[in-house]
Amino acid sequence: MTNEAIQEGSAPDPFSMFSSQNSKINYTYNKIREVKSYRVGELFSAYRDILWDDGRHKYNVSSFIGEIDEILLGERFSAIDQSTLDNLIGTLRQRGNSNATINRKMAALSKLLRKAYKMGDIHSLPEFRRQKERAGRIRFLEREEEARLFAAIRTRSEDAYRLSVFLVDTGCRLGEALGLIWNDIQEHRVSFWITKSGRSRTIPMTERVKEVIKLPPTEGRRPKGPFTKLSQAQFRAIWNEAKAEVGLGADDQVVPHILRHTCASRLVQGGIDIRRVQMWLGHQTLSMTMRYAHLATNDLDGCVVVLETPRSEESPRGAESSVFSSPLTAASTPKRGQTGEAGAAKPAKASGKSSKAK
Repeated sequence: MTNEAIQEGSAPDPFSMFSSQNSKINYTYNKIREVKSYRVGELFSAYRDILWDDGRHKYNVSSFIGEIDEILLGERFSAIDQSTLDNLIGTLRQRGNSNATINRKMAALSKLLRKAYKMGDIHSLPEFRRQKERAGRIRFLEREEEARLFAAIRTRSEDAYRLSVFLVDTGCRLGEALGLIWNDIQEHRVSFWITKSGRSRTIPMTERVKEVIKLPPTEGRRPKGPFTKLSQAQFRAIWNEAKAEVGLGADDQVVPHILRHTCASRLVQGGIDIRRVQMWLGHQTLSMTMRYAHLATNDLDGCVVVLETPRSEESPRGAESSVFSSPLTAASTPKRGQTGEAGAAKPAKASGKSSKAK
């Protein structure tokens, strides 16, 4: 045993060093840390302010974690095994939770447990499998519905009306609009810095958006932003009263977020490609924007022409007459009376010579 193998304050260990002519490996040992047990609620209290910003999303996460802690009966654990997670998902489904709702709750739990694992509070993680979600029907406002609803909102609050117009023409989220300050509005564009995805974006403004961001002349100090006088709770209360007045009270999909769906739907129906719609809405992935792709029916109009054309009227040269034929294919197909470039030029010269002979 060499002197190098003897570590200060510890006894020699025959396995602490392996040496050869070309290599030397020293093994060191970390202190053993006691693994404690925690409730899910305790972990959330420790890390909620680190993992989630203040706002509605944090409020929703708080309710998700509270329900999960209640299902687990406040059990303390040092790791959640796979069977416990599966039983938790089964209980949520028995309570009537859809797969989409279960995914949101499991995403919150997964984020919390990953943080606890990194901090050494728990020693293992289960595998979180995403539940398959159905593509639900997207509800959006018709022009006539928008006019009636906005008129009812305006009778209650001019600020709420201005905010409604801004939401439907920009497609931004309610929290993004309420968080705007005057420096976010420059000439003909508005920038959203506080977003759900954490990515800022800038979009141009419509003419009526330019009008509604102008505050009416009032006495006193100017507010911090165009919509800072309103809170989410105040706007939602005005919204619910107005939608009940115009006969939409029974429609549970007519919530303020429907204005974002309406904006996206109008963009797609107007022929704007999906990638630009994604940039406008600030979606993190294109798959989120693809929910509106089915509204781009103009791209399929040519299919109807093909299906409605009787067989007897179809041209035998299908590539030439098809509405989907390639311009290159159509250009290369010779027309009647033509035999190609060489054949088309020679008859013209021949006709000229015969006229001179006569």
